Amino acid sequence: MPHLSETKRTAPPPHLAGGRLTIDLSALAENYRFLAKRSQPAQAAGVVKADAYGVGIEAVADTLWAAGCRRFFVALPHEGAALRAVLPDAEIFVFNGLFGEEAAATYRNARLIPVLNSQSDLATWEAHGWDGERPRPCAIHVDTGMNRLGLTPERARSLAEENALTGALTPLLIISHLACADKPEHPMNRKQSESFQSLRRFFPETESSLANSAGIFLGGDFLCDLTRPGIALFGGAPGGLAPNPMRPVVTVETRVAQIRHLAAGETVSYGATPLSRDTIVAVSSTGYADGYHRAASGAGVPLRSARAEGAAGFIKGRNVPLLGRVTMDLTLFDVTDLGADAVSVGDYIELFGPNMPIDTVAEAAGTIAYELLTSLGPRFHREYIGGGRE
Repeated sequence: MPHLSETKRTAPPPHLAGGRLTIDLSALAENYRFLAKRSQPAQAAGVVKADAYGVGIEAVADTLWAAGCRRFFVALPHEGAALRAVLPDAEIFVFNGLFGEEAAATYRNARLIPVLNSQSDLATWEAHGWDGERPRPCAIHVDTGMNRLGLTPERARSLAEENALTGALTPLLIISHLACADKPEHPMNRKQSESFQSLRRFFPETESSLANSAGIFLGGDFLCDLTRPGIALFGGAPGGLAPNPMRPVVTVETRVAQIRHLAAGETVSYGATPLSRDTIVAVSSTGYADGYHRAASGAGVPLRSARAEGAAGFIKGRNVPLLGRVTMDLTLFDVTDLGADAVSVGDYIELFGPNMPIDTVAEAAGTIAYELLTSLGPRFHREYIGGGRE
C-alpha cells in the first residue's frame, strides 16, 4: 500500500475541517481511457506535476497505472523521485531540466529521464548522465514558438548531427509545447506543428510528443507518437470544449458555520457590500487560504472584465450566489431563495464539482481550472472514492 501524500497526510478529519474534497478515482481512470483512445494511434502519458494537480500523487499514480498508463511527466526531480517510490516500473520524464551536476545524481538514482531544455542541460547530461559505458536516456525539448523552455530549432538540428557522430546522448523523445491549443483556429497551432514536424526527421529513431490536453483534440499531426494530457485527466474542459467531454474528478465543498438573517440596506464582508433585499446568508468555512480565490468574489471587487458577476455555490439542488468579498477563512452565500429553514449549520455548499463546473468557477475568478486545483489547501478533509478505494 503506497504512502499517503503530503496533502492527505496533513488533512484534518471531517469533524474538524471547514470543507471537504471528494476525489473520484473511477472518473480519473475513465478520463484517462477516453483520452488514450482519442490519442490513437499515439500513446497517452499522464502529466502529474504539482502533486497531480493538487489531487494527490500516490492515489492518482496508482489509478492511472491500473488504467494502463505507463509513461508520466512531472515538473521537478523531487516530484519524479516521489512518483518513482509509488511506481517502480514507470517511465518518468522531468520537464524542467537539470540544475547542475548535483541534480544529475538524483536523476540517475531515481531512474528519471530529464527533458533537456538548454545548452547547460546538454552539457551536464553529456558529462554526468552515464550508466557505466552507456549514456542514460533523455528527452530533447525544442522551442517552436512558446519562448519558455527549449532549444532553438537550429540548435536541435545541429545536436542531432553531433549526436549521430558522438553518441553522447540517448534521446528517447523529442518534445515541444503548444502555446495556443485551447484556441483551435489560432494560426500559432499550425505554425508550431509545421516547425515540429520538420524537426522530427532529424531524429528518425526518436519518438515525438507535441499535444497537451487541448492538443489531443486538434488531432492529426498534432498527436505524434505520445500525447501529454494533464488538466483533462482531472475533469477540466480541454480547450474550453462545450459540452465538456471529461468527467469531473474533484468535488470541493465548504461547511456552513452560521446562518444570518439580514435586512435590506445592511452590508456584508470587507468593503461593506450593501444588500438590496432581506437576505438569508450562509457563512461558510472556506476562503482564499484554502485556494478559493478572492477574485471569485461577487459585488465589491472590481477585478474582472470578461465576467462581471462573481462565482456561486450549489446546495439543495440550486445555485446560490456568492455575497461580498471572499475572505481568508470565510465566504458568504445568499441562500434566501431556498427558504427560511432550508440550510443549516454543518450543511455543505459545493464550490465546484459535478453541479458547479470547475471551468465556470475559474472563469468567474478570472483564472483557469489549473490554478483552482493546484491552489487547494491542506485544511480540507480529503476522501478518495472509486478506483478500488471505496
